[in-house]
Formats: sequence, C-alpha cells, structure tokens
Amino acid sequence: MIDLANIERYKENNRIEAKKATGGLPVSLWETYSAFANTLGGVILLGVEEHEDKSLHPVDLPDPQWLLSDFYDVLNDRRRVSRNILSDKDVRIVETEGKRIIVINVPRIKKGEEPIYLGGSIYTGTYKRSGDGDYKCSVEEVARMLRRI
Repeated sequence: MIDLANIERYKENNRIEAKKATGGLPVSLWETYSAFANTLGGVILLGVEEHEDKSLHPVDLPDPQWLLSDFYDVLNDRRRVSRNILSDKDVRIVETEGKRIIVINVPRIKKGEEPIYLGGSIYTGTYKRSGDGDYKCSVEEVARMLRRI
C-alpha cells in the first residue's frame, strides 16, 4: 500500500497516520486503531513524523521490539481495547532510509461485527476516521453501527 522507500511523498489522510513514538506509544494511537477499524482501515506508521510541509519522514525508533511488546500488551488488554483484529502479517518492523519504523496495517472490521472501542464502553470509546483525523462517535452513531450487526 505504501512505498516506504519514498515515504516523503505521502501525507496523512483518511488511510495513513504517522506517529513519532520515540518516547513510547502515544495515547492517540488507540483512537486511530479504533477509527481505522471502524471506517476503511488504514496504516499507522510508528517512528514517522510529519514535517511542516505535511511530508512524512522516518525518525528511527530506539527500541522497536520493546515498543511492539508494549503495543501488544495494550492491544490484548480488553479493559483498554475491545479486541485485537490484527494478524502477525499486519504488524512489522521495517527499515527505511536507514531508520527502523513500525508499520501497522489495520483492516476494516467485517460487516456485521461490533465496532472496535476503547476503555470498556462501546458508547463512549468508539472512533471513526474523517480526513486526516480521528473523532469520537456519538451515541447515535454507535447505535446506528450496532443496528447493522
């Protein structure tokens, strides 16, 4: 989906989100995970920052293996994230421009599945993607999503 050798050609949009993540997992990562899963799917790039011109650039994660361990700890904690919809092929450490980044391909949930939500509450922790940002769904939006199950 993304040509990582030419990452600077990309900008954040409704299917791509960059997170610097050099200080650990950003809290907003989980909102993006929920939003991508509940909308069209997308790619989260950890160890990538957005410059003023909106272009994306790798920054090299100091310990990507530790970050992945932390990522899976949260992802598999049902009190924090409703469920893990990722397979082993969806998450990988990649080197680009001599820097290590983490690429997370978040699939769209299958039709008829309950939305992915955060914090144990489907009505207050469900997100969707709009443009290059995530937004919290209203109770009405969640109810509409549930009616489609």
